[in-house]
Amino acid sequence: MLITVRGTGIDLTDAIKDYAEEKISSLTKFFDNITNADIDVGMLSHHHNKGKIYYAEVNVNVPGKMIRVVKESETLYKAIDKVKDHLKVELEKMKEKMRSKDKKELRGNKEYQM
Repeated sequence: MLITVRGTGIDLTDAIKDYAEEKISSLTKFFDNITNADIDVGMLSHHHNKGKIYYAEVNVNVPGKMIRVVKESETLYKAIDKVKDHLKVELEKMKEKMRSKDKKELRGNKEYQM
């Protein structure tokens, strides 16, 4: 899987980059056909009423589909964790749909063979 990390409105340190890559690469446990992931982390505005609000946006490409998730939090690490958790759920849903589709196709083929 090819992972690219980009920082918007912040200095992208090696620690942040490594953390984001580690979290997103761990998604291969749940779905092994991920071709690439584009990660964008940063701050939307430096003048927010509630203080600093960080965001993490991840675009994951799998064969035939792209999944995009954006989450915000008061720390960058929490935003990355939220994105990873949400992507895990989305990938599991997608995998289940693919399995049920495959099962239907297998059932359909067995009926014609009998």
